[in-house]
Amino acid sequence: MSQENTAAKAAPGVEKKEKPERDIHNLGSSFIFKPNVIDDIHVKAELGRYRMRGFSLFKKIPHFDDLTFLPGTLTRFVIEGYREKCETKTILGPRAKRPMELDIPVYITGMSFGALSYEAKTALARGATMAGSATCSGEGGMIPDERRYSEKWFYQLIQSRYGFNPHHARLADAIEFFIGQGCKVGMGGHLMGQKVTDQVAEMRSLPAGIDQRSPARHPDWLGPDDLALKVEEVREATNWEIPIQLKLGAARVYDDVRMAAKCEPDCIYIDGMEGGTGAGPHLATEDTGVPGIAAIRQARKALDDVGKTGEISLIYAGGIRNGADLAKAIALGADAVAIGHAALIALNCNKDIEEADFPNEMGVEAGYCYHCHTGRCPVGVTTQDPQLRKRLNPDEAAERVYNFLHTLAVECQLFARACAKTNVHSLEPEDLAALTMEASSMAQVPMAGSQHTVGRPDMTRY
Repeated sequence: MSQENTAAKAAPGVEKKEKPERDIHNLGSSFIFKPNVIDDIHVKAELGRYRMRGFSLFKKIPHFDDLTFLPGTLTRFVIEGYREKCETKTILGPRAKRPMELDIPVYITGMSFGALSYEAKTALARGATMAGSATCSGEGGMIPDERRYSEKWFYQLIQSRYGFNPHHARLADAIEFFIGQGCKVGMGGHLMGQKVTDQVAEMRSLPAGIDQRSPARHPDWLGPDDLALKVEEVREATNWEIPIQLKLGAARVYDDVRMAAKCEPDCIYIDGMEGGTGAGPHLATEDTGVPGIAAIRQARKALDDVGKTGEISLIYAGGIRNGADLAKAIALGADAVAIGHAALIALNCNKDIEEADFPNEMGVEAGYCYHCHTGRCPVGVTTQDPQLRKRLNPDEAAERVYNFLHTLAVECQLFARACAKTNVHSLEPEDLAALTMEASSMAQVPMAGSQHTVGRPDMTRY
């Protein structure tokens, strides 16, 4: 039937709609060269260098969201939340004379003074203490008020030795050797010159206003035998009393953890590729490391295989946002988790507070800011600017950190009780199922609604 005849048969009073003109020049869009990728190439062509940024991973990877709990119904006797206890006490480094004892299985990871403002560091310390948890110095040395406010405190030893002081190490409740982090495995730390104030520079014995980059590896060892000697040296310096922890970026996790265990630490910390940073190459954050759900399982298997279960504590960090993530990490084999970026968000990171104007100050809306490295943080968290720091009230910020940590523990208990556990540390892989084939393979748990673990016919659950 012709178009004219069709129009003649149209109902009276109904206008004929014009067809949009066909765009013969549009074949679609590339999923490889997306607009943001094209923009990135344009910027690099102008700058002549790789791009730096803060924050965490941008691309989607298999994550804790791809796992779900299998709570008790008739098969498990669930725990009543209002009348029956569910323990959260956590002991890190049980072999040490003075193990690190936490009231909850989560603490604040190492973030330096320099990357963070004084107000942010002290607020994190105060909030963690209120929650019965711990903080870590991060690289660049100790600020006295952080130690004063932190009832439980890790002192971090880094590749560059910036700010290292053996007397400060003796004040710590635990020592952490920083060997790598998940967002830039195999690379050192970065602190952009705009954040290196006179005070920060003095602490690190380096010039003010100059970019500071930590070496990619420690100068004191080439392998586990050398590292074992260094661990013993630090034990001697701390009177053989406190736990020694090795922090590794998640890469060749199984072999790395076996080698780390040979050095006889008290704790091994695995940082998944979801882990954030205050400053680092954008592509390093996107394209190095292993997702947490795979890293935890590999690390746990390594410790089990070398007979160190119950002797060496396993800490996981990277992408932990809520109590469900915390509970899943424990179920996969972690003894505790450390959080960084979530704690900064509790401080006010990416919050549209009254004093801030994200579009004009940062060029993005609140919720989309990743410019931690610039020192222009509009909420006073990742800056050394005195005027911007005034926007972070440390009293209120400490309360928010406490509230968040407390809520993480309560949410973790919620899932543990639903899975019939009277202790959050009794959560196990059997309490989980995977929602995707990738998550099943990485986390080594069965697909939801089936008995099949992808890639592991020997792990069929009946």
